[in-house]
Amino acid sequence: MSEPPSSRPSPFRSIAFGDGLPASLRGAHVAIGNFDGIHRGHQAVLAATLDRAHAAGRPALAVTFEPHPRSFFAPDKPVFRLTPPAAKARLAAALGLDGLVVVPFDGDLAGLSAEDFVGRVLVDGLGLAAATVGWDFHFGKGRAGSPAFLSEAGRRCGFEVDVVEPHLAEDGVLVSSSRIRAALERGDLAEAAGLLGYRWFVEGTIVGGDRRGRDLGFPTANMRLSDDCRLKHGVYAVTFSVDGTTHFGAANWGRRPQFDDGAPVLETHVLDFSGDLYGRTADIGFVSYLRPEAKFASLDGLIAQMRLDCAEARAVLTAVGPGTALDRALAELRP
Repeated sequence: MSEPPSSRPSPFRSIAFGDGLPASLRGAHVAIGNFDGIHRGHQAVLAATLDRAHAAGRPALAVTFEPHPRSFFAPDKPVFRLTPPAAKARLAAALGLDGLVVVPFDGDLAGLSAEDFVGRVLVDGLGLAAATVGWDFHFGKGRAGSPAFLSEAGRRCGFEVDVVEPHLAEDGVLVSSSRIRAALERGDLAEAAGLLGYRWFVEGTIVGGDRRGRDLGFPTANMRLSDDCRLKHGVYAVTFSVDGTTHFGAANWGRRPQFDDGAPVLETHVLDFSGDLYGRTADIGFVSYLRPEAKFASLDGLIAQMRLDCAEARAVLTAVGPGTALDRALAELRP
């Protein structure tokens, strides 16, 4: 086990495994897992890591894997990703970690035995002082490595291991990424946010559209989401953050049945805003599902409904406030 560093490193670092870990981050307390969503169960693992790291005067890291292992083993059935790497890094930084190490999940990693994973990734690659994992964490070829295996390996290799018990929601059911994905597929943002501990968000580049919204009096900032996104199609009350400022918005995610039933696109009308957003990076936080997509008898009917959508979005967003402490910490890290 290495000696603790003289001071905790800063600022937050997102590091691709194999690029070389800075000396200031070796000897860390390390949380290990897929952490898709960094939901309340994951946060319990990260909080345990932070507590022990702070007590020992060591850095705290999260180690995760890209792509999601399920997508690697079944590429024809991609996983609806809650937090792509950039979002995962922002969450880790907002929670107070010193860094996120992203390990490529490829054929070489999938073929490593559990013993070799410990030796090559954890000991040689990270030089860790301690590991924290969830109760169901498995690793190595054939998922042969378990928390018990890791604890025994730690005793042999000189690092400590903590295992965090399952985290249950208020209804007594396990908090899980699968449960959150299902909530988003239903458009149940309240359940998703309750399980996540923050409002689900996406980040991306604003792209050009067909300008129909502008012609209708409701210009939109358009964003393409990942093909794996299974969020329910419909109209949402959202926050829209760009250049360090957050605005209210009404967003439509779907195929635009009024016009072309094309590929899904996220179109956000940013309230009380005018200006060119093309090519800018924006963050969109989903607060409330307002209604499903619909085809109206006329454009006048669509315009009337859009006015109602904007008014409802404004009322909802005004009432709910800035969200949880984690929402507020994330806001400071938004584009």
